[in-house]
Amino acid sequence: MSSTARNATKQNIFKAMKDIDLSSREVSHECGVTMNDSVEARAIAEFMGQDPKVTVTYNPATIRIDGEGKLIFKMDEITEFLGREMTAETFEVNTSTHYGRMVRVDDDTVILFGDMNEVMEYI
Repeated sequence: MSSTARNATKQNIFKAMKDIDLSSREVSHECGVTMNDSVEARAIAEFMGQDPKVTVTYNPATIRIDGEGKLIFKMDEITEFLGREMTAETFEVNTSTHYGRMVRVDDDTVILFGDMNEVMEYI
């Protein structure tokens, strides 16, 4: 991947250890996924990156998609954007890791929640 693609977001969501307050009791409501760089992952990242509340970070071999509150991945919308079928199963295979609570609502919708209280209606 070119440095142009990696620097496309011009944002760094990572903090240096010296900037992290480990004594803080502040709760983060962030959530996100990390995907191995692929055609599907790039399409998902580009589609989700259209939302100004979503941060996409391109790394040499992975792509991170981060958001506040919740991220909603609609497979039919991603399918249309990608130009070929994207299923929830394919999405989960492309997702190498995630943080937050992941809920597969139905065959078309995967939601990541940063607020654990909000996920309670799905449990």
